[in-house]
Amino acid sequence: MSIFLTGASGFIGKNLISYFNNKFEIKKHIKDTEFCISQNIVIHLAGKAHDLNNTLNKQEYYEVNTELTKKIFDAFMISDSSVFIMLSSVKAVADNVNGVLTEDVKPNPKTHYGKSKLLAENYILSKKIPKNKRVFILRACMIHGPNNKGNLNLLYKLISKRIPWILGAFKNLRSYCSIDNLLFVINELIHNNSIPSGVYNIADDEYLSTNEIINLIAKSNNKKTIIFNLHPLIVKIIAKVGDIIPLPLNTERLKKLTESYMVSNEKVKKSMGKELPVSSRVGIIKTFKSFKE
Repeated sequence: MSIFLTGASGFIGKNLISYFNNKFEIKKHIKDTEFCISQNIVIHLAGKAHDLNNTLNKQEYYEVNTELTKKIFDAFMISDSSVFIMLSSVKAVADNVNGVLTEDVKPNPKTHYGKSKLLAENYILSKKIPKNKRVFILRACMIHGPNNKGNLNLLYKLISKRIPWILGAFKNLRSYCSIDNLLFVINELIHNNSIPSGVYNIADDEYLSTNEIINLIAKSNNKKTIIFNLHPLIVKIIAKVGDIIPLPLNTERLKKLTESYMVSNEKVKKSMGKELPVSSRVGIIKTFKSFKE
């Protein structure tokens, strides 16, 4: 069997290639070239990530996340490929969550990132899927793993330098997604023909608070945590200053770090008939330990 892969040079793409390298022949799509698909499976990872610094032109999101997805999906539909897997985001549904996010929640994204992802999803879902094909849209929450350069990496650097954590007064619970669990799900979707096409949330089982994440960073370094319960109003003022001058904290990052965002993974686990292999805490610690290497 073989895979046609977009986004091969990204964090997830590199991990996917390593995971499937001895199991499948993988063809990496070259940017700005036509989609000539002859492989059994199409995995579409390429996309424009959410820019926390708000420096991107909004049109870039739609050109990459929406229009590029339409092109590759159209190529899949006329090909002999049997499985299409698109990596979307929970942000295609909601920027803020009350309770726990399930696949039944009506999408109402507020950002151009989320809107562009939802438009891509809607295009795929508007098409009639032939009986010999299966199509999966994976709404992932924050994905982490070795060599990830996202927000967890920034947190790790701050705490590892013994810089006090000033957000201790904020209480929240968030979902995270280990790269190991994501790849496990993709592998199951490919091999288990009984899993129906559809939209699936991808997240680890447990919800973790940001303060607990800070403690896990310290634990991975065999150090004690320094957490200050600075008044939230003062923190928000610091974040607003960070919107103007380059500080580690701005309003977008503050929201990302302190809001609650809990995601249900029950649908995908029920469809697979299997539990995820990596717990939230084990996956997070594995990620943090990789930052030391």
